[in-house]
Amino acid sequence: MPAGSQGVAGITAFIGSWLLLLLGSCGTGAQEACDSPLVSSLPPSSFRSSSQLSSSHGPVFAKVNRREGAGGWSPLVSDRYQWLEVDLERRTQITAVATQGRYGSSDWLTAYLLMFSDTGHNWRQHRQEDSLGAFPGNSNADTVVQYKLDQPVIARYLRLVPLDWNPTGRIGLRLEAYGCRYTSDVANFDGSSSLVFRLSARPSRTATETIALKFKTMRNSGTLLHAEGQRDHSLTLVLEKGRLLLYHQQDVSSSSGGQLLVSLGSLLDDQHWHRVKLERLSTHVNLTVDKNTQQVHVPAELSHWEIRQLSVGAVQSHGLQKPILSNRNFHGCLENLLYNELNLIDLTKQNNQQVTALGNVTFSCAEPVSVAVTFTDSQSFLQLPGLTSWSSGVVAVALQFRTWNKAGLLLTFDLPQLESTVWLYLRETRLRLQISKVGRATLELSAGSGLNDGQWHSVEMISREDCLSITVDKDEGATAHTSVPLPLTTATQLFFGGCPAQPNSRECTNPFTTFQGCMRLLTLDDQTVDLIKVQQRLLGNYSHLQIDMCGIIDRCSPSHCEHGGRCTQSWSNFHCNCSTSGYRGATCHSSTYEQSCEAYKHRGNTSGHYYIDVDGSGPIKPQLVHCNMTEDRAWMVIQHNDTELSRVHSSPERNQYSVHFDYYDSEEEQLLAIIGQSEHCEQELSYHCRKSRLLNTPEGAPFSWWVGGPGAGQIQTYWAGAPPGSRQCACGLQDACLDSHHYCNCDADYDQWANDSGLLTHKESLPVRSLVLGDVQRPGSEAAYRVGPLRCHGDRNFWNAAFFDRETSYLHFPTFHGELNADVSFLFKTTSSSGVFLENLGIKDFIRIELSSSSEVVFSFDVGNGPLEVRVKTSVPLHDDRWHSVRAERNVKEASLRVDGFPAATQEAPADGHIHLQLNSQLFIGGTASRQKGFRGCIRSLQLNGVTLDLEERAKITPGVQPGCPGHCSSYGSLCQNRGRCVERTNGFSCDCGPSAFTGAFCHKEVSASFTSSMSISYILKEPYELSSSNKSSSSAPSPSIFSDMTPRGENISLSFRTLQSPALLLYVHSFHKEYLALLINEHDELELRYKLHGSRDVEVLGSRVVNLADGRLHTVTIGRLADAVSVQIDQNTREDFNLSSDVEFNSIRSLILGRVQESDELDAELAELDAELAELAALGFTGCLSAVRFNSVSPLKAALLHPDGDAVVTGPLVQSSCGSSSPAKSYTAETTHSLSDQPGSVDPGQPLVNAIRSDSALIGGVIAVVIFVAVSALAIVVRFICSRKETYRNQEVKAAQPDDGQELPFSSPADSQGAASENQKEYFI
Repeated sequence: MPAGSQGVAGITAFIGSWLLLLLGSCGTGAQEACDSPLVSSLPPSSFRSSSQLSSSHGPVFAKVNRREGAGGWSPLVSDRYQWLEVDLERRTQITAVATQGRYGSSDWLTAYLLMFSDTGHNWRQHRQEDSLGAFPGNSNADTVVQYKLDQPVIARYLRLVPLDWNPTGRIGLRLEAYGCRYTSDVANFDGSSSLVFRLSARPSRTATETIALKFKTMRNSGTLLHAEGQRDHSLTLVLEKGRLLLYHQQDVSSSSGGQLLVSLGSLLDDQHWHRVKLERLSTHVNLTVDKNTQQVHVPAELSHWEIRQLSVGAVQSHGLQKPILSNRNFHGCLENLLYNELNLIDLTKQNNQQVTALGNVTFSCAEPVSVAVTFTDSQSFLQLPGLTSWSSGVVAVALQFRTWNKAGLLLTFDLPQLESTVWLYLRETRLRLQISKVGRATLELSAGSGLNDGQWHSVEMISREDCLSITVDKDEGATAHTSVPLPLTTATQLFFGGCPAQPNSRECTNPFTTFQGCMRLLTLDDQTVDLIKVQQRLLGNYSHLQIDMCGIIDRCSPSHCEHGGRCTQSWSNFHCNCSTSGYRGATCHSSTYEQSCEAYKHRGNTSGHYYIDVDGSGPIKPQLVHCNMTEDRAWMVIQHNDTELSRVHSSPERNQYSVHFDYYDSEEEQLLAIIGQSEHCEQELSYHCRKSRLLNTPEGAPFSWWVGGPGAGQIQTYWAGAPPGSRQCACGLQDACLDSHHYCNCDADYDQWANDSGLLTHKESLPVRSLVLGDVQRPGSEAAYRVGPLRCHGDRNFWNAAFFDRETSYLHFPTFHGELNADVSFLFKTTSSSGVFLENLGIKDFIRIELSSSSEVVFSFDVGNGPLEVRVKTSVPLHDDRWHSVRAERNVKEASLRVDGFPAATQEAPADGHIHLQLNSQLFIGGTASRQKGFRGCIRSLQLNGVTLDLEERAKITPGVQPGCPGHCSSYGSLCQNRGRCVERTNGFSCDCGPSAFTGAFCHKEVSASFTSSMSISYILKEPYELSSSNKSSSSAPSPSIFSDMTPRGENISLSFRTLQSPALLLYVHSFHKEYLALLINEHDELELRYKLHGSRDVEVLGSRVVNLADGRLHTVTIGRLADAVSVQIDQNTREDFNLSSDVEFNSIRSLILGRVQESDELDAELAELDAELAELAALGFTGCLSAVRFNSVSPLKAALLHPDGDAVVTGPLVQSSCGSSSPAKSYTAETTHSLSDQPGSVDPGQPLVNAIRSDSALIGGVIAVVIFVAVSALAIVVRFICSRKETYRNQEVKAAQPDDGQELPFSSPADSQGAASENQKEYFI
């Protein structure tokens, strides 16, 4: 053909395809209103029914608004096995159905099912919202009730099945359907045929490529499409086990099976039409199967890829690629196969040269008739009689089934001759045959496995005179044999699926679960059972069956399990396994983790590694972070791959040095969400320089810069400590740079070490993603940098609150969209006993959460199945002006409500009801649209499906509502332990540990130290001159709140100790008047308390009866004295009470001493005069551990360790330790302590300390390591010599402390530990 003729033919084909598309959407006129009546003009032959009451009640009279005959159709018997069928004479697009009762009667339907079919067999039930099967009917005989289908249905046959009817009448029906004509192009593939479409070269690449089609098949595997393009890449769409899989292959010589890109759909081998659309965009592919679409990012090689050849029905490749499904071509029908605007089936009909048909491709759909039966519930059964041919002794029974259930009876029958019963059933997904006879052992065979996968499986049971066998899926490997024959006769009755519900039935017993699923191709001795005759009651018997359809539903496709939860199912339900997802609930919707370190802190958790889920139930995944809980902050620390101080070496070959920072286990959306919700974020940025300029200020182009911010980030030319866009360092803002002509210290270009360091705090520029250093190539240039971890504190969402001061006040927000999954969480506090927290209405649906009484919260909603309520009643009042948490969730399986820590209440959703929550009004917070039952009090941290509502911003412009809500100590004050004082903050609280002997975020950390015999702490309570000027005040004078009375009439003392020494002095308090108090362990390992409160009287010794206190274990002592009454309690032992006979006032206390009482002639003389034994003990010192020491309001050990410049005088190397830990730390509160002394040895003057891995030379590093090793070894020898007397105690103390150490950082790894350590690392310059 000449080129011109080919062009004309191509244009003609294109125009024809384009016109065909215009004539219909997939064959239907796009401009035509598709709502024409379809039934009223049909001839009588188009109507069929299960039965009719009389000739005047026949189906032909079932036309809306007609009065012929008896005014409509009524069956002979009104039950759920009746049906009315209409033949529309051709495949038609149906958009709506209307029903009406029988004219002039009390007969009408109140509910019905709709079935559709192309052939009059293999019916498909139409469902609303993918689950609800029943349609609402009529309320009288005259009104026409129309239901518009949510999606148009293409079918030739329509069948209506009555479910319920007027209880005072019978079934009566008139029917109409609405729609329009449907035309299409169909091609039939017989398993060996295919189409090959070759695309002509195009001058420019198209932005998108689209392939659309419909298919139907009874085979569960086959190749639908194979698209090849340039650079040896291809996409293949295959049907495998009833699912559509899209593969990508490359390299024509590759023998691999390709990369699976996406899998979608299920049960697609049901001989019904399924719509498929494949869209290839530049960066991703959209695959749509029926109503479900999934997007997948394609490999980079496909971003500029174009289809050159398209094979349909098989892989017709010019290359050597291995087919995804070898020898499995498509067997079935395709309809309206479109590539972009081209109708490929129409081009094939026109013998277009671009399309080649291989094999027998026909243009009508050959549909085999296969009648299936559905066993719907526990009352389903099918009974069939035996055959006359069974008298010969050979019996063959075969069937196919599909189910989701692991167990169920397939077949049972009695053998009267053997007095036995045979059961063929499923158990634990295997097929089993059991023959049971009274008084004899049971014979059992088993075959197959995994038979509950929803696929069709064949079962064949053959009995001969000397052999019985069962075979699954015609697999010889899945066959079981026995020599016991089955003597079935004509009188034998076969029961499939279950047994009749008749009591005391002897011919059928079922000790197993009833089968729920589908069966087809039932054959007895190779004779297929006519199930249509069964339906017509002409053969056998049945109950609760759906005949001529398979009603199996895949409840896991698409899966309602969120966040990676694994879906499993049975016939009527599904289950989500959330064990590895980090989420919980019936659909894995709610996160198991808190959303910030702030939230963990307010649960009482201390520093450690935690998983946080920034958006709760939203799409962002949880991530592991380190939470550093301080007294006033909860820091969220996110490490990256290079937090150490790193050296940069000059290199003439390299103009720039660049480094990229990867944040461990943090995805982009996680980082941005953390930064966005935090009140403050910061990141250290340091540059140490020697002849290495930084920003080249004031006028030059910057030598260095960093990249930060969302996405790929933006180049930033300012340095830490300065504002964005300033092109300055911190010293430039403070006019403190080394050279006043420059805005950075390093820009002075001095031949000496300098640095520009500080914190980046502009959140829009965080995190730091990369760093480029430019002036590092000159001879003599030296530099080092450090980019610290990202640190954020504060949670805007957690503290976002509003106060409602009137019952008529409320806040309103846009409509809440939580159609399938809705979760609402918030905190509230109130003094009112009732009020509505939240309400959102629809036309019929609604959702509401309210405080119904002072101790009950109610979650109510309606999704179309009628109002439901979930209630939680608490054992404590909820109107106590304290914060209480509420979490409500509603999904397709259940609704749940949880209040504080009380047990959650749940309400299961109806098994086959509406599932979509459809709301359309505004969302009201703190009240209702009617302004009744409003809430008075505070609502905080209100989140809907992981999105926080900004209550504060809305409250600023709403009368009767105030932003924020103070007063948190009433709820969280109990978290402050050990006399810590709760301090109110605008957003939250903090624990003031000043009055406590403990420290930490909650005053929970014991302040402990290990003592040797030479160590001591002397805490000065009153100087000598204060005796004569007690009222003198100065900046250095003790606080009146602490030292208000140095002549107390009582004491409160508490401390913990661990020692092997006895006797040992634990604590010594003395005055200026030779009065003292001493706490010691005597030579019998018992506790003694010695008082001398009057200079002229003897010492009073109070001895405890608790023994073995010098056993190396931790013991806690609490002492209280009020006047002459003294109480002593040790550990959990019974409190011991004593009375003093001397003076009760402790006059002019001077100091408190822990450890050895240091040598002093004055003190020694005093002690010798008072108590020679005590003086000897005081000089001996204390060896062991002291912890949490408190004397009245004074914490001497804490003051010595944390405030060394205060009133405590320390002798010896006092170091804080964890020796006072009495039990291993809980895994979720583990905290790591990092030493600041683990630094490398001597370095060049001014040179920054860097990671040893980055040191100048391995040799130098080795030398330094040797020097350190020798020094440490020498020190260890000296220490061991000095402390040899206490070696036994040391060993036991270390053993006792080991469990604590082993419990730290449960989530840590070596990398985590290193990263966490670097957080507290300092840089030193000599």
